[in-house]
Amino acid sequence: MMPSLALEQANTIASAAIAKGRELGLKPLCVAVVDAGGHLVAVQRETGASNLRPQIAMAKATGALGLGVSSRKIGEMAAERPTFIAALAALADAEIIPAAGGVILCIEGQKVGAVGVTGDTSDNDEICALAGAASAGVETAG
Repeated sequence: MMPSLALEQANTIASAAIAKGRELGLKPLCVAVVDAGGHLVAVQRETGASNLRPQIAMAKATGALGLGVSSRKIGEMAAERPTFIAALAALADAEIIPAAGGVILCIEGQKVGAVGVTGDTSDNDEICALAGAASAGVETAG
């Protein structure tokens, strides 16, 4: 049986990512966790996070999952090949944010979803995404 991401794990990832942000004194965060099909499993938005943050967090997660690399690497790809990333953005239903904060989640070496964090600098968003995954005992890739 293929491993999957449980709701409890997704909620743990989101809560722990936000807790890491509080520990570091970051701006209000929003965290989205998606399953292997890119469907939303959990989202948490702190009071004070702007109204587009859920969509941005989701796009960081689904973009990473869809391209098979972290959203940090997508940002690097955008700098190297902006036309390619612009073309991807034009695809129907393509949600991609080329900035750090989205990482792929794995269990037993299998991709089970992704987490996207937004609200502070991209580097800090990524730190919180990684902390969230680690707190749930989920590996990251990409």
